Amino acid sequence: MKRKSDLVRGWLRKSQSDLDAMKASIGVGSYDAACFHAQQAAEKAMKAFLLDAQIDFPFTHNLSKLVELCAREDDSFSSLSKQVEPLTPYAVEMRYDAEFWPDVETAEQASDHARCVVDLVLEKLHDKKIDVKREPNLR
Repeated sequence: MKRKSDLVRGWLRKSQSDLDAMKASIGVGSYDAACFHAQQAAEKAMKAFLLDAQIDFPFTHNLSKLVELCAREDDSFSSLSKQVEPLTPYAVEMRYDAEFWPDVETAEQASDHARCVVDLVLEKLHDKKIDVKREPNLR
């Protein structure tokens, strides 16, 4: 069985991978893909926090629900409500919407929101044995 710190680190690495894909997508003009990866990065980072805090979470892409769960452990997560609200639809609904073609500003805004979430998670992680500085590109 894996240690909790290994699971948390794994979720953080997945989150970082989505941040990298988000940046690359913006760079090549695939703004819809960038929005999807922004949502995924935020989701995976919050799930890492919840794992670290030993809080069960449901199978969901609803970032507002994840913020609510994180805020039970640390109220500073409540400040993310406005940032995550526009990201949630990028997980499923807009990913398959043939009419959804965001512009660069929308993708960059999604990127900024995702980075706010990831930064707060890294700041608030309880398990200090997780050396996030050793992970590529984290912080």
